[in-house]
Amino acid sequence: MKNHVNRGNQILIVRSSCSSSSGSSSITAKPSSEMRKRRNGSGSEQDQKLTALRELFRKPEINIDAYIIPSQDAHQSEFIAECYMRRAYISGFTGSAGTAVVTSHKAALWTDGRYFLQAEKQLSSSWILMRSGNWGVPNTTEWLNDVLAPGGRIGIDPFLFSSDAVNELKESVAKNNHELVYLYDVNLVDEVWKEARPAPPNKPIRIHELKYAGVDVSTKLSNLRSELSDHGSSAIVISMLDEVAWLLNLRGSDIPHSPVMYAYLIVEIDSAKLFVDNSKVTTETMEYLKKAGIELRAYDSILSEIESLAARGAHLWLDTSSVNAAISSTYATACDKYFKKLGNKRKGQNLSGAPTTLCKSSPVSLAKAVKNHAELEGMRNCHLRDAAALAEFWSWLEEEMNKEVILTEVEVADKLLEFRASQAGFVDTSFDTISGSGANGAIIHYRAEPDSCSIVDTQKLFLLDSGAQYHDGTTDITRTVHFGQPSERQIECFTRVLQGHIALDQAVFPENTPGFVLDAFARSSLWKVGLDYRHGTGHGVGAALNVHEGPQSISFRFSNMTPLLEGMIISNEPGYYEDHSFGIRIENLLFVKEVDTPNRFGGITYIGFEKLTFVPIQTKLVDLTLLSASEIEWLNDYHSQVWEKVSSLVDGSAREWLWNNTRPVAKP
Repeated sequence: MKNHVNRGNQILIVRSSCSSSSGSSSITAKPSSEMRKRRNGSGSEQDQKLTALRELFRKPEINIDAYIIPSQDAHQSEFIAECYMRRAYISGFTGSAGTAVVTSHKAALWTDGRYFLQAEKQLSSSWILMRSGNWGVPNTTEWLNDVLAPGGRIGIDPFLFSSDAVNELKESVAKNNHELVYLYDVNLVDEVWKEARPAPPNKPIRIHELKYAGVDVSTKLSNLRSELSDHGSSAIVISMLDEVAWLLNLRGSDIPHSPVMYAYLIVEIDSAKLFVDNSKVTTETMEYLKKAGIELRAYDSILSEIESLAARGAHLWLDTSSVNAAISSTYATACDKYFKKLGNKRKGQNLSGAPTTLCKSSPVSLAKAVKNHAELEGMRNCHLRDAAALAEFWSWLEEEMNKEVILTEVEVADKLLEFRASQAGFVDTSFDTISGSGANGAIIHYRAEPDSCSIVDTQKLFLLDSGAQYHDGTTDITRTVHFGQPSERQIECFTRVLQGHIALDQAVFPENTPGFVLDAFARSSLWKVGLDYRHGTGHGVGAALNVHEGPQSISFRFSNMTPLLEGMIISNEPGYYEDHSFGIRIENLLFVKEVDTPNRFGGITYIGFEKLTFVPIQTKLVDLTLLSASEIEWLNDYHSQVWEKVSSLVDGSAREWLWNNTRPVAKP
């Protein structure tokens, strides 16, 4: 799946229930045809929303000239609950990444290359589309500095911006003497949305069994407290939802696709407090948390606890890249109050017992990314069940296409959901299935809608990017196929994407190598003929957690210096897209492991990858004359592994399909 841990937001379709206390799950994931219709509405409806929003600007207690509406919730989540989809509501654009900015006379929306085509379709004429990354396109603050008279007031909801993001905003808008106004007590989009706004989620939290988690919560908390002590901290705020879930071995269903719950966690040396809606906590979970020494607090009491930490002189660890500005600024203000009471003893003198802040990446992020034995085992197992579901699905779809049955992109995605839901431990999809025929496959984050989708055309390429959440792991796979006769152009492009996929899969590299170093491996075959793709090549994946997980990635964005470490899971998904024509992507998940090399230059360890995904790659789309002998060997070996691992899990037509699609090929 394309979105490489940029902490943007993904718009939702499929929902899931949590499991019962016995560990079984009640499947409530719904097909696309039953899900909510697009809420972008008509252009006149969008104009009415903008008018209502601008009227709020003039209220004396607000008094702003512009308002920035990001995609995020208060936890910088990628997927968010429907009640927090403020940017989608106000603009009508439902892509996962984007920022809306509204002034008294203009409205603009920024999004990246994955969503240009989608935004063109969904935005009304009241909006200006800003194609981020294109030459000459200003960023949000450059645009605001241009359209606002000097000395303007720019409003934000500080819960929806990370501390780092707000500091960058402040610095940028200060160039024109603009003031950044924190609106703590009101979100202006919510004021426009009113009673039509969906209710916050309140489904129960479940315990993630130790056989899947691998390490108990007491050990995880002990390890975290050792980190705190080593860095001279006495407390840490954990605000990323997957970090809270992983650390406490809990799972939720507040957000479609991500088994997490809305919560904050504060861990101190001798205590821990979970800030969560109490109605989600079952008696069983309450006892579990009590035994682990976790106190419960109301979700919306987080700021008062932050103030209390400062008053008690906490040495607070904050990951300012993820902790929202409401928390960081509240702590800073509370620290100022503390020092003001001291009179002439000033802040910064390193007074014993005085509150301090350590701004550093969360230690939970890296600990979570490096999977333990039980997590890796769960990932292996769920990927095999997922492969069986996909074999059954592709067998069914190929048969339907051969019978010339008319199927829409939505109907195909819904049928895939049926096959997955029949597998043991299925909970939900891990993201909205991308089911794109022909030109729709070129829309990198395409989402088929019942009232506007295309049929699956046997004369066009079909791209299917999908994944699932199971109790024991998370999957993400893309395959591109053609049910008729592909063109020479499509075959060449597919083959070059495959060559990039193989090159990355076979990569061996020194320990402590950051992912961006490997990105060119996947692009080199495309580059040779002047082709490329606009997204990163690989994202981290959680174990029964978020399908997009940091801090690791494989991307041309070379600012991420996180090394790929043994036990990390990463996607391998190069692609190629021709607008209004076709899209190609081939994706497997890999885990990082040590490689036994004949030499160890510098005395260091060399590492590489092992595959988790085992689903055939359509050889009809491969120009074998372009492949080297070793690349053909890779393809045949991969298909041999697919047959060996998956054939016993399917029967009948699915087994026959698997056999037909894993036969070895030879260079002509």
